[in-house]
Amino acid sequence: MTIEKIEGCNGCKACFDVCPMDVIRMNEESGLAEIRYPQDCQVCNLCVVFCPVDAITLNKEKYRPLMTAWG
Repeated sequence: MTIEKIEGCNGCKACFDVCPMDVIRMNEESGLAEIRYPQDCQVCNLCVVFCPVDAITLNKEKYRPLMTAWG
């Protein structure tokens, strides 16, 4: 598991919209994001970067700095 938890979600869907692996899904009852497929997480950090309330925590074992390409 690479995404550890989502705590303090405000239901904005930013993480859901940017996740290229569909790891994060919206709970229809609560309207909040939840981790449904943690085994598919590629640790791209997009969910962490785009979350406006810093609700997503990654496992320290799998965490790596965000990499960007220039050029």
